[in-house]
Parts: sequence; C-alpha cells; structure tokens
Amino acid sequence: MNRTAALDPLRLPLHDIRLIEASAGTGKTWTIAALYLRLVLGHTESGVPLLPPQILVVTFTKAATAELRERIRARLGQAAEAFRGQVTDDDYLAGLIADYPDPEARARAARQLELAAQWMDEAAVHTIHGWCQR
Repeated sequence: MNRTAALDPLRLPLHDIRLIEASAGTGKTWTIAALYLRLVLGHTESGVPLLPPQILVVTFTKAATAELRERIRARLGQAAEAFRGQVTDDDYLAGLIADYPDPEARARAARQLELAAQWMDEAAVHTIHGWCQR
C-alpha cells in the first residue's frame, strides 16, 4: 500500500513511534530537525520538554548520523536566537514562536533550546546497526 500524506512538522502528533521515509533530497533532515525542536521544547501532547539523550534518531549510515547531529545542533542554536527575538524569515520558526506569546515562556524556550544544543554530544543519534547493538 502506498500512502502519501502531507507532513506538517509543526502539528504532527509526537507520541509513540514516528517513521519518516522519503527519497533523497526531499527534506528528511530538515523535518527531523524541526520535530526535534518540538520535542526539546515540549511542544507535544505531553508538554514535557526533552533533552537530546532522551530522543532517539535512527538513520542508515555513520555519515548520516554525523550530519544529523550537526544539523540538529545548528537548528537548536538558530531557534534559540529566534526565540530571543532575533528576526527570522523562517516560516517554521515563526509558527513555533507564535505558539509562545508570553515573553517569559519564550525566554524559557530559548534557554531550553540552548541547553539542548549543549547536550548534542550526548544525543541518541545512531545507525540502525549501532542502535541494535546497543
């Protein structure tokens, strides 16, 4: 069965297990980083913010794990800056920030994003084979 659905990373439910499967060059890494931001912020059904060791990302190759880790770290930093008021033309970040209208909530979110970026060396980003061995 071939099921194709538009993915809205700002509203996708983030409970249980989610699989992102797509061809090369379709934005998987961008989407994973976008969903990762939401998990770090607790922008989920549970409302519980997570740190990188609590979020599992599994991919195919060691090169892909290194790229994912660095792209997620960079995205966390960009998001922290945006939550601190740096002007952004990023529609995804603008939509995420709009869900935090209170300045104190935005400041807390910025700090959580910054903290998560610092924790990225401990992130659970693995190859399928590496994760199975763990």
